[in-house]
Amino acid sequence: MNEDKLKEVQNGLEDSEKSMVRVEELRKQFGNLEVLKGIDLDVKKGEVVCIIGPSGSGKSTLLRCLNRLERLTSGKIYVENELTEDRVNGRTVSKIDSDKISRLNLDIGMVFQNFNLFPHLTVLENVMIAPQIVKKINKDDAYNTAIQVLERVGLADKKDEYPIRLSGGQQQRVAIARAIAMDPKIMLFDEPTSALDPELVGEVLETMKELAETGMTMIVVTHEIGFAREVADRVIFMDEGVICEEGGPQEVILNPKKERTQAFLNKIL
Repeated sequence: MNEDKLKEVQNGLEDSEKSMVRVEELRKQFGNLEVLKGIDLDVKKGEVVCIIGPSGSGKSTLLRCLNRLERLTSGKIYVENELTEDRVNGRTVSKIDSDKISRLNLDIGMVFQNFNLFPHLTVLENVMIAPQIVKKINKDDAYNTAIQVLERVGLADKKDEYPIRLSGGQQQRVAIARAIAMDPKIMLFDEPTSALDPELVGEVLETMKELAETGMTMIVVTHEIGFAREVADRVIFMDEGVICEEGGPQEVILNPKKERTQAFLNKIL
């Protein structure tokens, strides 16, 4: 193997081992209620991690802590091996440069249960607005990017429609396009199909599957066990604010070791 090829292989191996998101002893309290009870998680570049578990287990709160919609009570969060949060008992321990945090936050995109599209803007305008305002991209470049990502999710022909004229599945695909337009390195999905009628779920899952195939790092909170089994590199089962079990989808979904995981899956499969 020549030197250039060897270097390329080594860089690829290093890339696949790169930590994109890491949390250590993450705890989150709302008043006296402790929702997250010491979560440790490390997601590598290009990895698809699906988080399953009953309602109220802390899954969505974990995602909201990762993108700073919620401030953790205690613990550390690293994005691309850069410390972005370090707190103990609700107090910040390490002072972190705000510009660095803002830069790293731009690497994280999020898709919510409800689509959160601007009803007074067209599909195209919904996708263009964040790159223009947040990243200061000029209108022409924002337009070109928006068209490209709408083509990726199969909705370029709907660019001039308003959200009210779209199905729920189409609206969620626009929400995915809007997140992709910011060129994130990590995508968080918080039960993206839970607000959809059953017949619309498939089109959204297919869009997510195609995104995963591009090598996007993804953390997906979902009740869609079939999607987790097919697409996930790793499945995490959470209950009562802790990670009870994790491993490959064949291991966790088809051959769970913990009784609590077995009981949950028996109810929903």
